[in-house]
Parts: sequence; C-alpha cells; structure tokens
Amino acid sequence: MAYKNSQTSVTLEAGVDLSAKQFFFVSMSSDGQVDPAGDGASAIGVLLNDPAAAGRAAEVCISGLTRVSAGGTVAAGAAVASDAAGEAVTAATGDVILGTAVTGGADGEVISIIFQPRGVVA
Repeated sequence: MAYKNSQTSVTLEAGVDLSAKQFFFVSMSSDGQVDPAGDGASAIGVLLNDPAAAGRAAEVCISGLTRVSAGGTVAAGAAVASDAAGEAVTAATGDVILGTAVTGGADGEVISIIFQPRGVVA
C-alpha cells in the first residue's frame, strides 16, 4: 500500500496535458512550466494531481514522503530515478537519484518514496 505523509508541495503551471501523469516525476522547463521528467534526469518533484491541459494548476510534491508510479519492479530501500515516461525505476549508473523507495512494487503500481534528490549514480 502506498501512502504519503509530511510532504511539501507547490502549485505550478502545467506545460502540457498531464491528465495521465498523476504520481509521475516532473521537471521544470525554461518557461517555468512542468513537464514529465526524462530518463535518468533531474526532477523538481512528483505530480500530485492531473491537470488536463497546458496552463492548468499542477500540484507538485517537492520534498517528503509521497506516492509515485513505478515503471518497473522497485524494491523497498532502493534508490529511485525517473524512466523515459517519468515513472520511478531503480536508479542505474548515470541516473540522478530522486529518492528512496519506502514500499516496493511492480510496473504500473503506485509506491511510496521519500523524494530527496541527491546526486548521480556512479
């Protein structure tokens, strides 16, 4: 079971339709809008709602315990990174670590992580 607790969130502007991206990692583009994060890339947080068009309010968890969609099997305690779709996967060499899995899960399941970016896997 995934859960959230003690998180900090901000409201930003969606850069695209994010209606299918709730609980995915997001990054901020140069125009200040949020878009899905890329493969192994940095992210500013996890999208908590599902804005259906560019320009709509996007609530983003920027720190703390939150839920995120798994893009593959992730074990509890694993360092996680973003895959090409913005889902959480076990961090691999060259990936930016975005947090630690608190609960494990399989592809497509919502798991809990501590969102706490902390460098690149060597």
